[in-house]
Amino acid sequence: MPQPHDERVDPVSSMHKPQVVAAGSHPDAAASAADSALLHRPSFTLRKKIALSFLLCFLVIGGVTFFSYGILVRIESKLYFLELADRYTAEVQQARRYEKNFFLYGTDLEVALNHIRTAHRIFAKAPAETSRAVGRRTFEEMLAHLERYEQLLGRLHAASGGENAAKRAKLAVEPELREHGAQMVEAAFRVAEAERQSVLRLLKVSKSMPVAALGVLLLLILYITVFLARQLMRPIGRLVTATGRIAQGDFSPLLPQRKYRDEFTSLFLAINHMVSELNRRQEMLAEAQKLRAIGTLTAGIAHELNNPINNISLTVEALLEDNVTLSDEERVEMYRDLLSQAERAQGVVRNLLDFSRQREVNMEPLHIEPLLGNTTKLVRNQMAMSQVKVELRIADGLPPVHGDRQQLSQVFVNLYLNAIDAMSGGGLLEVTAALAADRQGFVRIDVTDSGTGIPEEALPYVFDPFFSTKGAKGTGLGLSVSYGIIAKHGGSILASSRVGQGTTFSVFLPARP
Repeated sequence: MPQPHDERVDPVSSMHKPQVVAAGSHPDAAASAADSALLHRPSFTLRKKIALSFLLCFLVIGGVTFFSYGILVRIESKLYFLELADRYTAEVQQARRYEKNFFLYGTDLEVALNHIRTAHRIFAKAPAETSRAVGRRTFEEMLAHLERYEQLLGRLHAASGGENAAKRAKLAVEPELREHGAQMVEAAFRVAEAERQSVLRLLKVSKSMPVAALGVLLLLILYITVFLARQLMRPIGRLVTATGRIAQGDFSPLLPQRKYRDEFTSLFLAINHMVSELNRRQEMLAEAQKLRAIGTLTAGIAHELNNPINNISLTVEALLEDNVTLSDEERVEMYRDLLSQAERAQGVVRNLLDFSRQREVNMEPLHIEPLLGNTTKLVRNQMAMSQVKVELRIADGLPPVHGDRQQLSQVFVNLYLNAIDAMSGGGLLEVTAALAADRQGFVRIDVTDSGTGIPEEALPYVFDPFFSTKGAKGTGLGLSVSYGIIAKHGGSILASSRVGQGTTFSVFLPARP
């Protein structure tokens, strides 16, 4: 985005900064191109961004909720399986207890067989969970031990009808029965312990989930806050910058900096339209002020033209009356005098035309001394009629400045005319030009009068449009227009004054390297 040209404006003069743009800059074309660039982008509004941000928050919260719900479902399932595992372990232990009673006392074999069958039924209720808890291979081993243990108990029960058969069955079955029973108990404890550890892990995860979710949600909220703040503050910052540079006279339109259109696009379009209108109206004000200056100059220029015209008339009358008696040398001298007076009148008219002519901005290297000298000639008769003396003091070896001759002449004519108005009873106008001591690379031109001065309370407002201390005599546009022209040249202008002692307007123009 183009930045304001003048970043060195004095605080006194920067309080009020009316500006102008030079004629011929074609702001409408630039504004139209900027508006087209702003509009020809895909739309991605702030509403959509805010909605997507809240949707993202909802998805995160929903994801955490579903994950937590899944963990709770798994815990519930594992608790149910753990209950089965505990019941299975209890039934196996009961079967072993009654198995021992049988071998010690010969009783309770039927009870042991009932417990092992109950354990088998419990085992068959959750084969998938058991396989997942201990692994497929261990699961198959547990099932094999359980079935073999049940078979062995069945053999003992079948042989319990006869004493000798029962003794032989005991001797044949007891070692294997004890081995399978021990393996069943160990596996049952292993299954229960594995499931308890799994439940504890899930409980640990479920306890950490709220904290982790809170952290993720906090980070997400911070990101969304920063994201939305950037989406809002960057355009607002651009608007603040734009208003600042518009106040300093830079009427370049706002251009797009993002890939998408949003609600700020309409605001930028409105600002571009406002800038275009401000530019057009400032140009109208500048031309109005120029016409006023031309009107003021006309009286003095008419008087200045009258002198050479009178001289030409007198010389022509002398030639007509004494033509016969004049020598050739006298006649040639009078012809030269006529030519000199005609050139004098042409010079006056040329200066006025140069000042009043509308043309394209022509930035060129300008030397201060001829610029100020030619401008002073334009108001010489106003100074003479107001009994104002002028002193030009131009430092030697001044570098040229880069500017438009016509616009800078308009600035100094405005300053001269203001000074003349301030010295209605006569006075001294001092115009000095030198390198600025406090601003490297700048030429300083001071226009100082010995007039009535400007009140301190009015001084901050002298560059405001339509502000005037002359009452009905002034339009209040001269200094405003001058301020804008100098700002467009990359310089600044400031005023200092003391009531009853006079006023100084200091113009700073960047020297051409």
